[in-house]
Amino acid sequence: MSFPLLTATAALPALGAIATAAVPAARRNGAKWLALGFSLATLVLAAIVVVRFDPGGARYQLTESHAWIKDFGVRYELGVDGIAVALVGLTALLIPFVIAAGWHDADPLEDANPNRRWRPTQGFFALILLVEAMVVISFEATDVFVFYIFFEAMLIPMYFLIGGFGDRAHQHGEEEAARQRSYAAVKFLLYNLAGGLIMLAAVIGLYAVTADQLGTGTFSLQEILQARAAGKLNMSSGAERALFLGFFFAFAVKAPLWPLHTWLPNAMQESTAPVAVLITAVVDKVGTFAMLRYCLQLFPEASKWATPVILVLAVISIIYGALLAVGQRDIKRLVAYASISHFGFIILGIFAMTSQGQSGATLYMVNHGISTAALMLVAGFLITRRGSRLIADYGGVQKVAPVLAGTFLIGGLATLSLPGLAPFVSEFLVLVGTFSRYPALGIIATVGIVLAALYVLVLYQRTMTGPVKAGVEGMPDLKVRELAVVAPLIALLLLLGVYPKPVTDIVNPAVRQTLSDVHKTDPKPPLEASK
Repeated sequence: MSFPLLTATAALPALGAIATAAVPAARRNGAKWLALGFSLATLVLAAIVVVRFDPGGARYQLTESHAWIKDFGVRYELGVDGIAVALVGLTALLIPFVIAAGWHDADPLEDANPNRRWRPTQGFFALILLVEAMVVISFEATDVFVFYIFFEAMLIPMYFLIGGFGDRAHQHGEEEAARQRSYAAVKFLLYNLAGGLIMLAAVIGLYAVTADQLGTGTFSLQEILQARAAGKLNMSSGAERALFLGFFFAFAVKAPLWPLHTWLPNAMQESTAPVAVLITAVVDKVGTFAMLRYCLQLFPEASKWATPVILVLAVISIIYGALLAVGQRDIKRLVAYASISHFGFIILGIFAMTSQGQSGATLYMVNHGISTAALMLVAGFLITRRGSRLIADYGGVQKVAPVLAGTFLIGGLATLSLPGLAPFVSEFLVLVGTFSRYPALGIIATVGIVLAALYVLVLYQRTMTGPVKAGVEGMPDLKVRELAVVAPLIALLLLLGVYPKPVTDIVNPAVRQTLSDVHKTDPKPPLEASK
């Protein structure tokens, strides 16, 4: 029996969460180092997964399959394609930076105010590791029921991270801050639970359809795909469309897609910067990943039927998110609305149904995770120093903290997809892939690029340039730990900006197979090249 590498990659951070939570409160620093150690060990396992994955091999590799709930056709099945490998690698890569950036976010406050209640430090880091474990196994699962369990279960630790460890740089009193944290956490939970409950009905419906046509119900993605290919499973268009909508609704909430996005700005505003990164750079990627793995593969005809509406919603997300980012006064809310715009690009690429669009969308998931982590973590360091999230409270930072300002600028330029930085390649591929099939939507989506330049450059101008404002004069520059967090992310943005081939080589075969599932090929150019 071969070593269960995929199980180990998900189980290791879960064990780390248990071990970190068990550390005595008096040994707070020990809990931090333990959590960081487990996250780095998980990164090593994820790197082994990436190295062992053969892009030219079978569609799903490193597979594991064990009977679980036989009476209901549930199996513990794991396997990764190129898209999943890229996102497992992204998740494992970002978590050590999240932990290092949040090193002091759950420390007791110096004033020891009894009205300020913070959960134990070890609880904060244990919850981060628990989220990592659930996200990783969500990317690895090839049984729909196993995926659903962890897709929903990750909401619980995220709820406590948002509501229990909120941002300390609050413009209101502690009582009002606690109320807003609670509101953001409950809103996050209710929105995602609503999507999950609708998906549960669709999961049950999928089981009923397979039981009716195959004689025995199954949740196995590979069994369902094989049965369809053999002509044994033929859903009616009505059933397929209903099931598609149940799955897609849950993924659109998680993504988040307009108009199901409203939980995200509140959640990111009230979270610490590392938790905000965890939300938008890691957890939300499960939604867009699942659109590729489940919506398109399980319901190909329904996916094509819904494509026009989804593309319009994606373009609305791009423009709407960018416009609202321009008008924000809160740094974190600005990044949140920018992310809504970026997720619009990802969904646009997925449902453009072209190889360039879907490769760009997958690459965008990776690049957005890195660029958002860089920008938000530097913004978190900035907010911690000044004690305010309001843009108006800053000015002249580059004169007193030039390294902080420089890294903030690079993170911002990556967010606006400057050529030479990683997000440019993915955004370009998405737009090319969209334009080749839907030129009007591709042209409208480019407006989002112009607006991105506006909100990023205005943010930098207002916070970093001009006269030094009161409260900024003595601001220290980035410390060694903070530089250790930011520098590797910036290096990756530069590397993938000029050489994205390592990622595209992994994801392209999976993209071609997904297009084959929906019976789509790239549009032919209107004029053939002369021979």
